[in-house]
Amino acid sequence: MFQRLTRRQPSNRRGAVIVEFAICAPIFFMVIFALIEFSWLNVIRHTADNAAYEASRTAMVPGATADEAVAEAQRIMSAVGTRGATISVDPKVVTSDTSEVTVRVQVPVDNNLLLLPTFSRGRTIDTRATLRTERVETR
Repeated sequence: MFQRLTRRQPSNRRGAVIVEFAICAPIFFMVIFALIEFSWLNVIRHTADNAAYEASRTAMVPGATADEAVAEAQRIMSAVGTRGATISVDPKVVTSDTSEVTVRVQVPVDNNLLLLPTFSRGRTIDTRATLRTERVETR
């Protein structure tokens, strides 16, 4: 009916656990940091796509200027705190004869990573959006 309480023998595995942790912990943390970096890169890429699209929407109206489109793209890119983004608009001024507007957003990756910019030296996220301009049809 009564069970005997036995004393547990001290484990000889204490040193093995420390060694296993010392081997596995750096790999585990490297994987976690890599996941954070790639997630951040995805945020920057998606924001650059959105900035190019919204800037081209701003510039597609006749009479719009490249400065208005660049300001819109910079506003969107600043929401995530990107550094060194280059924004170009073609054409500079939209007239009634302009058929398309293209906005290009380039973001240097090594200026915008959180932890390890050495692996992405010289890489650039390059997105562009092209939209047809709005035209008033004359009859």
